[in-house]
Amino acid sequence: MRYPLFLALLLPAMAAAVELAYPKTEPAVCEVKDLPASRLMVARSDSGYFSGNNRMFGKLFRYIQSNRIPMTAPVEARIEPGVMIFHCDVASAAREDLRPTAEVTLESVPARTVAAVGIRGSYTEKSYRDNLARLRAWLATQPGVSEAGEPYAVYWDSPFVPGFLKRSEVHIPVRRTGR
Repeated sequence: MRYPLFLALLLPAMAAAVELAYPKTEPAVCEVKDLPASRLMVARSDSGYFSGNNRMFGKLFRYIQSNRIPMTAPVEARIEPGVMIFHCDVASAAREDLRPTAEVTLESVPARTVAAVGIRGSYTEKSYRDNLARLRAWLATQPGVSEAGEPYAVYWDSPFVPGFLKRSEVHIPVRRTGR
């Protein structure tokens, strides 16, 4: 049965055709990076992200399908309570016809600075928490930057990519303190 290996190799290449909202952080690397201003599509849940992510994904996917918005990467996730965020591609971000719905709100965020750690592996709560601790430990050693917001997860690959090939990140908003 050669198809699973073929699909494992093909699906990441197909995902690469998706517009990226900003550059990826390489696995096992911690860095401070600047993210561009973005227009976001946001779905919320009363439960935590790891218990409600499929429902949020469905809301966002229906929204982009019905409004003919291309899928972008990454998908961002706030953990408690659960929030899932899709970025608008450049052309859709400029559209004036997009409207919020009962399930999806639209938000604009300014350019921002984050501390990031790159991850390879399955999208699990344990991976998120372990890498958040790693990022915070690294951030504590960095002069001139300090935490300035709630951490969140960043997921680069589709659910169809095998876990060992998936890429993700944990971000913590930071401010440069100049020290």
